[in-house]
Amino acid sequence: MCGIAGLFRPSQPTLFDPGWIRAMTDALRHRGPDGEGFHAEPRLALGHRRLAIVDLAGGAQPMATEDGSVVVVFNGEIYNHGALRRELEALGHRFRTRSDTEALLHGWREWGDGLPARLNGMFAFALWDRGRATLLLARDPLGEKPLHYAWLPDGTFAFASEIGGLLALPGLPRRLDPVAVDDYLALGYVPDPATIYADIRRLPPAHVLRLSIEDAGQARTAPRRYWAPPTVSLPGCARPAEELRDRLDAAVRARLMSDVPLGTFLSGGIDSGVVTALAAQAQDAPLATFTIGFPGGADERPDAALVAQRYRTHHTAQDGKADYIEAARDVARIFGEPFGDHSAVPTLAVCSLARRHVTVALSGDGGDEVFAGYRRYRWHLLAEAARRMLPATVRRHAIGALARAYPKLDRAPPWLRAKTTLTEISLDSAIGYFGTVCRIAQERRRGLLARSTRVAVEGHDPSDRFASLMAECDPADPLLQAQYVDLHTYLPGDILAKVDRTSMAVSLEVRPPLLDPDLVAWGIALPPRAKLRGTTGKRVLREAAASLLPPALLTRGKRGFADDISGQFRRDALTIRHRLLGPAMLESGLFERDALRRVIDEHASGAMNHTQAIWQLLVMEGWLAGAGAGHEPSRPRVEEGVM
Repeated sequence: MCGIAGLFRPSQPTLFDPGWIRAMTDALRHRGPDGEGFHAEPRLALGHRRLAIVDLAGGAQPMATEDGSVVVVFNGEIYNHGALRRELEALGHRFRTRSDTEALLHGWREWGDGLPARLNGMFAFALWDRGRATLLLARDPLGEKPLHYAWLPDGTFAFASEIGGLLALPGLPRRLDPVAVDDYLALGYVPDPATIYADIRRLPPAHVLRLSIEDAGQARTAPRRYWAPPTVSLPGCARPAEELRDRLDAAVRARLMSDVPLGTFLSGGIDSGVVTALAAQAQDAPLATFTIGFPGGADERPDAALVAQRYRTHHTAQDGKADYIEAARDVARIFGEPFGDHSAVPTLAVCSLARRHVTVALSGDGGDEVFAGYRRYRWHLLAEAARRMLPATVRRHAIGALARAYPKLDRAPPWLRAKTTLTEISLDSAIGYFGTVCRIAQERRRGLLARSTRVAVEGHDPSDRFASLMAECDPADPLLQAQYVDLHTYLPGDILAKVDRTSMAVSLEVRPPLLDPDLVAWGIALPPRAKLRGTTGKRVLREAAASLLPPALLTRGKRGFADDISGQFRRDALTIRHRLLGPAMLESGLFERDALRRVIDEHASGAMNHTQAIWQLLVMEGWLAGAGAGHEPSRPRVEEGVM
């Protein structure tokens, strides 16, 4: 795993100040503590920070072809690089290293723009071809590895793995995007291709961006998509559980390639349990496993211990309790922009724990999205069934009125909390599903914003993205529609961003076998009944795991990987008041003082549960006090086309 950065000025054949690219890579040092490398020529500068995993002696970057005409900087792993190497060697290419990076150089020469679609792995890379006067940026199909870019006022194109690498550049505008603030409050993250900064973009998953000297006057071309998950379900095979077992085993084995110590995260759930079981069976030496737990009913350490004992792993478990008020600022610093999933705190803790023993860890991320494990999928199908039974006018008027009249009952037993369900039934499918994942509802989040910010986001609706994505899928398969939305929003924006930034903060590489692109395409295209039946999600995965895991793990309910922080936010209301009503928040001009005060007071008194809103506001405060302190006045967002 590594950090990459670069500068490209297509209109002028001048050399860049070497201090610029060094400042960018210094900001990415945590992603690659094992070494650094640079390449410079007229119009171009490339930088690399290396976390050595494969071919420790021969994998240094930037890496160039023998004649020096093609140069690449690469972050990630290409799991099928051995097969690509054999194919390329049969075509006459000669390799000088064992590194998977070299497959990119020869693959580009042989397949050109078709290269990214041939890669099975997690990656973000930039490749310069002097002969074709072309710079190519590419990101992996699911968005496991990040890649950010910006245009400087002098016409320079800059890119880096993280936002911090770009902020190291002099002259980079730091204009805050008010629409991104609204998206963050709604979703808990800023969705691709936007970032919190109006002038910094994120290359979307499964996209390439190609720039060339020849079209320097029109260099701001749109990213192009090279891969997409299925939009219709397939009939399915005769024995899906058996096929899934074989696919899982192949995906795990492919991700065991490493010249450094490797282990797995073991949460006690099905996903990480299956990955751990298959990894342990594929290795001769005992596997290292790592667990973070929380005292109380959500403690997964006993379940994780059952798997660890069964496969005789070297198991290490740790208490995940933390001070979330202080951790909010750490999260803001690590992500370089606000990030609203507080499970980032225990994720950072388990990454830190693992890094003391290994350099690579396999995770169970992706199982819920691919095999329908989230509870919201079940609610969405129930709501969709009700929608299809009732005329639209009845849903919107009668059911909608009942939903508005029904009390919210935040602190009531789950069976009394009908307001969300009634609201979803009354809305159209995409808007209803958006409501199940929305962190702060529109009325409440707009109430938090200062008048100038509300004006700037007028007309923006984060649910529009969900409607557009659902429209790409078979309307007769609402489960696939919901999964398709999550693969394009929640998975890259929340889950994978969380894992990448927290793991890279401690120089740990994390690999999720369940997000093998071929496995993802196969899994979400399964018939709905193979994924979800009644109240049981991940049906086919449970069947595939039946011989691998203790029966108790296959039948227990899903637990969240996070602590209950509502109590701390009530006990420490004075500290929260100091943060949220302090200069960073109020001088930003983004928020309404009285609205912030109400959120704090209502939560402290127990009248309302504002845990999620307070967490997101604390992270926003941390970002404004740090990286966002120098943000400039905002401007309206100009969306780029994404093909």
